[in-house]
Amino acid sequence: MHNQPPKDGVLSHVGQNLRRLRKDAGLSQDSLAKASGLSRRTIVNLEGGDTNISLASLDRLAEALETSFVQLVADPLAEPRRIEALAWRGRDKDSEGILLGSVSAHREAQLWSWSLGKGDSYHPEPDPPGWKEMTFVTQGTLRIDLETESLTVTAGDFAIYSSAQNYSYANPGDSTVRFVRTTVE
Repeated sequence: MHNQPPKDGVLSHVGQNLRRLRKDAGLSQDSLAKASGLSRRTIVNLEGGDTNISLASLDRLAEALETSFVQLVADPLAEPRRIEALAWRGRDKDSEGILLGSVSAHREAQLWSWSLGKGDSYHPEPDPPGWKEMTFVTQGTLRIDLETESLTVTAGDFAIYSSAQNYSYANPGDSTVRFVRTTVE
């Protein structure tokens, strides 16, 4: 069962979780929009299940609600050790990011399984100060472009870096690259 691809994406529970967490915090949609830096329309659409949103914007919502990214996106009945939710899909059919699970850290730690098809890339927004990533490549070659350098990480090797900067992942190879990301605050 654990080898099957995840059926639900991280957005499948955001609407109900967002509404519940917002009400528990005693916030209106307008005050949550102001606190998170997002538009009220985005909040309304998310609660209605009618929009897509960046992972960084979900982080901003979680921070404004004083909760974790995982509590915002995960099935409320799921065990955090095994979330297995699709969070990102690239242009190539082999490109995806799956939130595998989460454990407590200073604030939060997340374990992700990623793959990028030939020539695909992922360009996230910088994380808030204090976030770091540990990336371990299991197949192929991954290029990680940071603000000050580019790292080439091959299968069996890893890189650790601050994700509180502009960075991206790219697959420069001829076949799918697979890697595991751990993000920690």
